[in-house]
Amino acid sequence: MLDAAATPGAAPAAETPAGTPLVEVRGLKMHFPIHTGLLRRQTGAVKAVDGVDFTVMEGETLGLVGESGCGKSTTGRAVLRLYDITEGSIRIGGTEIGHMSQGALRKHRPTMQMVFQDPQASLNPRMNVSQIIREPLDEHTKLSSKEKDEKVLELMDAVGLNRAFARRFPHAFSGGQRQRIGIARALALSPKFIVCDEPIAALDVSIQAQVVNLLEDLQEQFGLTYLFISHDLSMVRHIATRVAVMYLGRIVELAPREALYAEPLHPYTQALLSAVPEPDPALARKVERVILKGDVPSPANPPKGCNFCTRCPQVMEVCHEIDPAPRHLPDGRQVACHLYDDTNKTAGETAAEPSRPTEHQQGVSP
Repeated sequence: MLDAAATPGAAPAAETPAGTPLVEVRGLKMHFPIHTGLLRRQTGAVKAVDGVDFTVMEGETLGLVGESGCGKSTTGRAVLRLYDITEGSIRIGGTEIGHMSQGALRKHRPTMQMVFQDPQASLNPRMNVSQIIREPLDEHTKLSSKEKDEKVLELMDAVGLNRAFARRFPHAFSGGQRQRIGIARALALSPKFIVCDEPIAALDVSIQAQVVNLLEDLQEQFGLTYLFISHDLSMVRHIATRVAVMYLGRIVELAPREALYAEPLHPYTQALLSAVPEPDPALARKVERVILKGDVPSPANPPKGCNFCTRCPQVMEVCHEIDPAPRHLPDGRQVACHLYDDTNKTAGETAAEPSRPTEHQQGVSP
């Protein structure tokens, strides 16, 4: 359980968990066209997701973090095929769904569900709790009315909602209770995979830990697999098995949780983690803040070469010319950075040990 006084992630995490891959994403792209003029001619595209690869093993939680606008939520929605993707492959449970028609996709919907960021906007205000949780059962099962009612009550028990609230409407609940309703709805069809799209971002700090603890308990109880999208790095450290760091539509680093938090390799990851508040004043004074220069480039016009080259404190000439390919390191992590290319090794510095940013690097905070 998450405790405000506890240090999250005390035990070291292993490399990529052994087991069967449940979700496999390769070369995922989600480009939104830009149309201008009276004739609505396409003049470009917003590259919200621009070539993403990752695998989620059965029973694990993959955390997806990054600045606002980096493409985290779009990635989660694209993986569930809430968008018609531009390019790439998505396999869930061994089935390729990346370019499957909506009609064929319908029978696969029960295996994959989503918990949305805003619990109020994601619930129909004209439906009561029982109707909201029951709706997936009406759409995808042939259970009798009595069996559906029993299932609704069981789901309310599972997420910690009082059965007496079954006839109440969403406006009568707090934010945390509404999110529990959304979680119950996501569990209704016994899915294998759930995308949690910043499920605690709209909640009071006092109840965020309760919802995360609930998600962990449900994962253990029902054998769930999560893609947990969040900008709260402390919470991701608590719940995730591995963490993927995203910048401008691409994953720049993916590593086991403890390896990433103990020694981030990509300069962007270093900057993100240095911005996490440290509650202990003595330790906070020792934290070296990494300050990034400039603004995030537009996803409609990303820079040539590495997407991060315009803000990177360790930028090299090659970064402005060549987009770094993800490199897989022996400890199970993956990093897309020229600092780790064999061709960039120098005397006294290996590809796995780049020079660290100094305190004199100034600019705009991430």
